Amino acid sequence: RKGRAFAAYGAYSAALRQAKAYVDGNPLQPTATAHTVRMRDGVAQVLDGPYAETKEQLGGYYLLEVEDMQAALRWAARCPG
Repeated sequence: RKGRAFAAYGAYSAALRQAKAYVDGNPLQPTATAHTVRMRDGVAQVLDGPYAETKEQLGGYYLLEVEDMQAALRWAARCPG
């Protein structure tokens, strides 16, 4: 399953590059590496771990340059995620 997901993202990235729409993109680090910064009385407190109350996580990003919003939406629809 994981191998198929990586292959799908590889194919998507290759298609973006071939179309010259790809500007940048990277996977993000696992949430276990996250830190949360909170300001208390003007002092930054750094806490280990993410504290987002969500069932979904951002796994990475693609930065594209396309001609208009419709083209961006078409590429987004093709993204394996």
